[in-house]
Amino acid sequence: MAEIFGEIKKIAYEGPGSRNPLSFKHYDPERVVAGKSMREHLPFAMAWWHNLCYCGQDMFGSITMDKSFGAQPGIMTHAYSKVDAGFEFMQKLGIDYFCFHDTDLIPEACDINETNARLDELSDYIIKKMQETGIRCLWGTANMFSSPRYLSGAGSSNSADVFAFAAAQVKKALDLTVKLGGRGYVFWGGREGYETLLNTDVKFEQENVAYLMKMAVAYGRKIGFSGDFYIEPKPKEPMKHQYDFDAATSIGFLKQHGLEKDFKLNIESNHATLAGHTFQHELHIASMNGMLGSVDANSGDLLLGWDTDEFPKNVYDATMCMYEILKAGGLSGGLNFDAKNRRASYTHEDMFQAYILGMDTFALGLIKAVALIEDGRIDEFVKERYASFSTGIGAKIRRKETTLEKLADYASEMKSLELPGSGRQEYLESVVNSILFG
Repeated sequence: MAEIFGEIKKIAYEGPGSRNPLSFKHYDPERVVAGKSMREHLPFAMAWWHNLCYCGQDMFGSITMDKSFGAQPGIMTHAYSKVDAGFEFMQKLGIDYFCFHDTDLIPEACDINETNARLDELSDYIIKKMQETGIRCLWGTANMFSSPRYLSGAGSSNSADVFAFAAAQVKKALDLTVKLGGRGYVFWGGREGYETLLNTDVKFEQENVAYLMKMAVAYGRKIGFSGDFYIEPKPKEPMKHQYDFDAATSIGFLKQHGLEKDFKLNIESNHATLAGHTFQHELHIASMNGMLGSVDANSGDLLLGWDTDEFPKNVYDATMCMYEILKAGGLSGGLNFDAKNRRASYTHEDMFQAYILGMDTFALGLIKAVALIEDGRIDEFVKERYASFSTGIGAKIRRKETTLEKLADYASEMKSLELPGSGRQEYLESVVNSILFG
């Protein structure tokens, strides 16, 4: 079979001094960092939807990119050509995983039975390519937001028939995820939310969404899915108020409905900033609740108020991301590049250079995060900042051995009350800069 990207050779590590745009400057997959290879620390994944399906269209203009890969789009022949293109692309970049929505893989038919037959057919071919290459599935999901039937949500729809159709899609997507050996299954509630309370029963909708998830867990475990289910938080867009607003909201929802034992979070950088948080904040909240599962590695433009899905390039953000991941003991999922080329970057070479940018950015972030941890000054400062809780009255508070009355008596005997120790934020930020750029 002729190569689709014949003009591109396998991407190799050439080091920081290389001027070759089709080479890694920082990602050396076999380099050992903190006891593991970069490949183990950084389980990169290709997003099927952006890399193989997105053609540069936006709300103001039509396609600019040729993603036909030698076949006519919209038919099964094209679905096969995308598989060939995707696996060649991943092999040449040394990417070990991919992620998919059901409707990324095949053109959806008018009848769900025909759609499912197409998914069965194509997934057989994907398995063959997986066996040939060793590339694996990170996670799967169902697209329950693009079709007009989901205009008012899927699990949160006001139509019982639409809810049933969504359940059927989830069932099939779970079948595919298990068939392809996926490590996780994602719920992204792009339409699970509302525009106005004038026509919405929020409690009713959230209970239905939770029930859909509970049924998915029951079915998944029944067919042998042992991985994690994920919620991917996002505050808005396409809906004005989405039910999975941020990590804290999603965790509260999971615990309210008894789903916390089966679900973790898939944290996306661009979604964090849309919620008014930093990427590091969302990772930290997920981690401290034992729910950090996987990461969609992208970035947004802070000058734009929507989900731009840019390839990660900010080494500071990547460092703080990897800092949280290392502190959490790693990911049960991986680092999926839910990112797309800019509309004007339309060539095959641009596709490769975008992934090189993202992979090098996270490799640098890993190196610098390890250096921050090994430096120790931040950990030591945080420990010292709370030292008053390690002895005396502080230790009693932490052991929950006090009452309001006892603490009031203790406070009444104070002759003076000093200010808490300085937070020294600027000093700590200079420590980070010295590690990054020193």
